Amino acid sequence: MTERIFAIILPVLIIVLAGWLYGRSRQADMRAVNQLNMDVCVPLLVFSALSARGFDLISQWKLVPATLLVVLLSGLLAWPFARIAGVERRTLLPAVMFNNCGNMGLPLALLAFGQQGFNAFVVLFIVSNLLHFTLGAFIFSRQTRFAGLLRNPIVIATALGLAINLSGLALPAPILAGLKMLGDATIPLMLFALGVRMLGVKGINLKAGLGCALLCPLTGLAAAYIAIALLGLDGQQAMLLILFGALPPAVLNFLMAEHYRQQPEHMAAMVLLGNLASVVFVPLGLTLALN
Repeated sequence: MTERIFAIILPVLIIVLAGWLYGRSRQADMRAVNQLNMDVCVPLLVFSALSARGFDLISQWKLVPATLLVVLLSGLLAWPFARIAGVERRTLLPAVMFNNCGNMGLPLALLAFGQQGFNAFVVLFIVSNLLHFTLGAFIFSRQTRFAGLLRNPIVIATALGLAINLSGLALPAPILAGLKMLGDATIPLMLFALGVRMLGVKGINLKAGLGCALLCPLTGLAAAYIAIALLGLDGQQAMLLILFGALPPAVLNFLMAEHYRQQPEHMAAMVLLGNLASVVFVPLGLTLALN
């Protein structure tokens, strides 16, 4: 079991380390690459996973309320600890509720559970991201406007992928293969950008960072087990939800905290130390999921 978990995590760490080393040597500006990823690669990854032949979306419907439960319950469980962590609730709650299911969760799901498990994990990724862009943005600022949400490439790709999957239609194999190749670029780009991004975090607040590093995976795992019991999940769906719960805070939280001017220095510490702590908590999550 230890060897299997090591084999799952090592490729992820190697790519993150490569990004960190490249950022140190070149002072890389990843904004254009990140924009390309969010506008093109991530939407195509979502679309190709949802519209893939043989992927039964209906059988994965329980993952939608399961993800919703994990996100909301983890926030409720963390609510009393904001004062202890020394941060405002509007800072702590998004960091705990919205995890790194893109940069880290997608590649881990692929390595641990294969293509079928990866496609199912895309459902968790979509639900979490839609909540992040709506509920998460509202937590950061009550003045948030959602008028542009329907123009978001990920939302559009989700709608198109769902339409094709539920209609029973199938794209010609060469077209789907080309779209999937672009979508597959998402995972290494996300991990590489995560490594580069770590270099931009300065002025670490240890109290806030360590508090979130513990709260995010612990509340996530507790919420995952509650959701599994309430929804009667078993097999691969339960495994995926446990992995989801063990993930660290999303890097996007830092970008949103900067945008909304919501204690970005504290959020930076929570994202950085939370992702460093994933070296402990992700193996724990995989051990719980695979046993």
